[in-house]
Amino acid sequence: MRTCSACVLCERRNQAVPGIGDRHASWMFVGEGPGSEEDQRGEPFVGQAGRLLDNMLAAIGLQRGEDVYIANAVKCRPPHNRTPAPEEISSCRPYLERQIALVQPTVLVALGRPAALALLESEVSIGAARGRSFDYKGIPVVVTYHPAYLLRNPQDKGKAWADLCLARRIVAERKRGAASN
Repeated sequence: MRTCSACVLCERRNQAVPGIGDRHASWMFVGEGPGSEEDQRGEPFVGQAGRLLDNMLAAIGLQRGEDVYIANAVKCRPPHNRTPAPEEISSCRPYLERQIALVQPTVLVALGRPAALALLESEVSIGAARGRSFDYKGIPVVVTYHPAYLLRNPQDKGKAWADLCLARRIVAERKRGAASN
């Protein structure tokens, strides 16, 4: 991943930003791509959006690194923090697929449209996709708003909360189901 040159995003990166967290996590959050701070530090969600994500995790009793893994749809920073293009997401998909296979999360939470595209391999509207569960190779996927969007549109934080509660119910149900088997 660190030497990947499959798309143009490699040309301006300082470093690839693979992901961080518990490698046996029940929860895997997938964002769209690193911003400038993440590109400098090599860790996803370290800026303002990262602080909001940490607060979102805390609200459902989670914290970064404990039963949580955080990754991005693309591993290199898009110039000027633009949205990753579908072909860039497609180029990075094998890395994300491998991360998911290694972590084997109980639930995937797609933070924003590019993350949903990476996981579902089809364009979705967040408004139409949220509030229900999708499937990625047998793993439930919950689609919600990206924390950066929520910083600009705080009126939608309640909707994101409902999505996190849905994901929490899915995790609880799957753990109960595994315990009874």
